[in-house]
Formats: sequence, structure tokens, C-alpha cells
Amino acid sequence: MTDLSAIVKAYDIRGVVGEDLTEELVTDFGAAFALLIKPDSPSVVVGHDMRDSSPGLAAAFAEGVTAQGLDVVSIGLASTDELYFASGALNMPGAMFTASHNPARYNGIKLCRAGAAPVGQDSGLAEIRDTVEHGVPEFGGQTGGVTERDVLPDYADHLRTLVDLTAIRPLTVVVDAGNGMGGLTVPRVLDGLPVTVDPLYFELDGTFPNHEANPLDPANLVDLQARVREVGADLGLAFDGDADRCFVVDENGDPVPPSAITALVATRELAKEPGGTIIHNLITSKAVPEIVTEHGGKPVRTRVGHSFIKETMARTNAIFGGEHSAHYYFRDFWRADTGMLAALHVLAALGEQEGTLSALTADYTRYVASGEINSTVDDQAARQAAVREAFARRGGTIDELDGLTVDLGESGWFNLRASNTEPLLRLNVEAPDEAAMRALTDEVLALLRD
Repeated sequence: MTDLSAIVKAYDIRGVVGEDLTEELVTDFGAAFALLIKPDSPSVVVGHDMRDSSPGLAAAFAEGVTAQGLDVVSIGLASTDELYFASGALNMPGAMFTASHNPARYNGIKLCRAGAAPVGQDSGLAEIRDTVEHGVPEFGGQTGGVTERDVLPDYADHLRTLVDLTAIRPLTVVVDAGNGMGGLTVPRVLDGLPVTVDPLYFELDGTFPNHEANPLDPANLVDLQARVREVGADLGLAFDGDADRCFVVDENGDPVPPSAITALVATRELAKEPGGTIIHNLITSKAVPEIVTEHGGKPVRTRVGHSFIKETMARTNAIFGGEHSAHYYFRDFWRADTGMLAALHVLAALGEQEGTLSALTADYTRYVASGEINSTVDDQAARQAAVREAFARRGGTIDELDGLTVDLGESGWFNLRASNTEPLLRLNVEAPDEAAMRALTDEVLALLRD
């Protein structure tokens, strides 16, 4: 029996093309997905990013789906949130071929049920893996067919019904698409708006010739920051490879923390629905629940990861959710994550007033964060236990919703989580000022790395 645990992750399937991920294997994944959703759905919508391997893998997946008697609607080149739109608007399960910000040799599959409902380990991925590992049963009935459909215009139109930008002042924005799918979607979404786009790396190129399409790595923001300063733009936007995440820099080229964007968008959504619920994961800044509460909303804390966010949003009927990783989720977008919609909110918030983005977002930035710090350790559990014991003696408030979170009150807080795939512990620290943040960070790292 084949062991697929290395590529079937918590939220998606991902691996090196030609080694971990072959077209033959992907055909089996398509068939297994069809078996999973066949009782409820006669069709599957499939999209893919600009990687060289993506069209072939998407076609192989479609072959597996149709072999089980289901039809496929192919939307071709698409961003991940465009695929989620198609899943929601067409009420079909979906498959998106992308490895997001991973290097060119990787690819993967993000799956969802009809209405963009998540498929993770506990909601279908484990069953798909088991089916493929044990051998997909053959289907003796009539095979399905494949049709093509362009949903980009409808996707763009839908986003623009959710945020009104027609009355904003003229803005200049530098957009770094990182040679990813933002190069396709941004021009269509912003077309005709009072926004002048200065494009960086809009050419679709899955080899990522300019820099990795991962805006959370500061090294990948350098070109965007320089261009914003050079042209005197009002702001800059950077998208990851499949354009479901969006990172923002202000008019000075300084990064705006994703938590500040979460708080900004949350206040706008709460203005439309007073008293609504806002989701934030446990690594998001402490400022987010504070600001949500101040604006009359109900903050709800979750584990890290889109499956947990989406499930909690469905259970609580939350209007919006944000993560520290620049994923933003909207109830009006089938509870799916869309960096493009978050970007439209930022443009609207900035364009509705005369101040700068740095002044606007200062109201949402109250603490200093370390960012994620990874430590390679021999025994994740033992190191985590040592940190827990040390801070329990300090009197910190401890919870283990997702890893270890220790709250030291006015001195700051931190979260320590084990990687699912590597011998790493991931540390995130936040404190009232730079000195306190560095002191707490050094204290935890000393326990991890001695």
C-alpha cells in the first residue's frame, strides 16, 4: 500500500512534481474526490495557476473525476479565491491546482465542497488519502464530460458589489503580483476604478524569475517598497502565487501588519452589521479583539488554519475573519479567504478620507510583534513542556488551544506551536514595546535552544 502521508497535509495536497506528485497519482486523487462528493454533487469545478505543471495536473484530475461519472467545469487559469467564487456561485465542489508560494518544482491541490466549504483532514482529506492508498475502485457506468467556462468577469463584478469604490479619491497603488495569479485578476478587478495601478511582475511565470511569491518574507517586499517610495504611491499591495493572500505596505514603503488590516476590515464590516462576530486566530495581535470589542463586535479566537477559521465562521455566523498570515475570510464570499477583497477594503478605507495609510493604520497597531521564529529541535514535546513549566512558575496564564500560549499580562504573550511536517517549533511573541518583545523572545529562545 502506498503511503501518502508526506503529501496529504492538514489542509491540502502538496509535493514535488514528478516525484511526490505525478499525473497518474493526481488522476487517482480526482477519482477519490469524485467518490467523496458524488452523493451530493454531479459536477466539479477545476482551476489552476500559472505553474508549468498545473494544466497537465488539472487535466489528469479531471480525467479521474469524469471516470467516476461526474462532469467537470474547467475555469482554466485562476486565482484560488476565483476558484472559491466559482464553487460558491455555481454551487459545486472545487479543486484548485497551486502550490501557493512554494518554489516552481512544487504543486498541489486545494479542495472544497459546494459553496467553498473547506476540505481538510477531518472533513474529507483523510478519506481521500485512504481511498487512493488502498486503490480507487473502478466505475462501470457512463463517464462524465468536461466543459470550459470563464468566470473572471463574474468574479470581479461580485467583489465590486461588496465594496463601493466609485466615490473614493484618486489613488496610486503599486501592485507586486510576484509573477503569480494577481497578474491576471488585479487588472480585471480594478478596471475602471479611480485607482492608478503601477504593476510589478504581472507576467504569469511559474518559475518566479524575480522573487518568491511569498509576501510574508521581508526579502520579497524589497522591490515593492522601493517602487512605492520612487513613484510616491499611496500604498503598495503584494500577492502570493495563487493570489489568495495580500500584504500591504504604506506610502513610506513600511509593511502594515496583517493584524492591523484585520482590525481595519473588521471595523468596516461591523459598521455594516453592528454587533457581528469577528474571527481571529490565536497568533493575531491582541489589538484585534480589543478593537472589535470597542466597536461593539464579538471577537472569537480560533486555532491557526483556514479549515478551523471557516468552520468557526459557519458555526457562529461570523461576518469576517483574519489571520496573522494575511488570509482574510468574508461571510459574503462564502466564508472563503480572498486577499483581493481585503485589498478593496483597504483602498476604500484610504480613499474615503484624505489622510495617509500610515496614519490610518496607526489606530490599529498597538503592540510590537516578533513575527514567526523557527527553532529546529530534537524533541518538540519535551522542549514545549520545558517552556510551559518555566512560565507556569512565573504565573502566566496558559492555554493549549493550539500549541502553547502564555499570557503574561502587561509584559506580553507568546505562542509556541510544533510544525506538522518538520522538527521545528514556531514562536510568535507580542509585547507593548520593542524592548519588552525582544526580552520575552530571548527568554523563550534560551529555553528552546540551550
